[in-house]
Amino acid sequence: MASSTDTSNDKGYDISQWYDSKPVKIGWLAMLGIGVFWVLYQRAFGYSHGLDSMTPEFDSVWMGLWRFNILANAVFFATTIGWIWVTRDRNLANLAPKLELKRYFYWMGWLVCYIWGVYYAGSYTLEQDAAWHQVIIRDTSFTASHIVAFYGTFPLYITCGVATYLYAQTRLPLYSQATSFALVAAVVGPMFILPNVGLNEWGHAFWFVDELFSAPLHWGFVTLGWCGLFGAAGGVAAQIVSRMSNLADVIWNNAPKSILDPFPGQVNPNAKAGY
Repeated sequence: MASSTDTSNDKGYDISQWYDSKPVKIGWLAMLGIGVFWVLYQRAFGYSHGLDSMTPEFDSVWMGLWRFNILANAVFFATTIGWIWVTRDRNLANLAPKLELKRYFYWMGWLVCYIWGVYYAGSYTLEQDAAWHQVIIRDTSFTASHIVAFYGTFPLYITCGVATYLYAQTRLPLYSQATSFALVAAVVGPMFILPNVGLNEWGHAFWFVDELFSAPLHWGFVTLGWCGLFGAAGGVAAQIVSRMSNLADVIWNNAPKSILDPFPGQVNPNAKAGY
């Protein structure tokens, strides 16, 4: 008599064929680790070496962290984006539904790391930055809070966002055939917060605007942040649920594979659509 496990495997419910959570656990724990490191570093040196940018200690303690952030983020970007591109799937037309479903879980892992990075950068580090400047005089753009926020957390989540977009383009048929406006908004919106930082610093240098989130100089942060939130939480989530539902029907309910073709009436299969 076959065990319940054997029966479920015969029906195709072997979870290892379509689900793997190890990459997202490793990625999220790594991002949490670097986030904890930044917090502990700030608490250790913020008030002992971070109040006067003209001191030699500031250059060694804080500009040293700045150089580390720039180098580490550059290596992370080159390694991650290079690996995703080099290992891209060159035969997506013949992708098995069960493997595609597994890739959606991998992709949602990228989304988890990306969204966590945006939240950490946009809430904790920016709230901290505003509080810091309300107490400490801004005598340089390379403050103890800026070095972590603008030169650490921002490049980190931007890399995760670009990786999220590129992974979908190179491994998921739905996104390789068309441009998802929701996904573009989810990635590009928060990405453009970094250039907006330049405008913010210029405004503070020439206008001496108080650190209030309601100040017009800060409206760009809010607009671009909400652009990413609505893109990811609304459009991308709906696309994922719809596609995974179709894949589940094909895999376990014997639905025809034709329901996996999002553009059945497309004349030119090589033409990029948008949705």
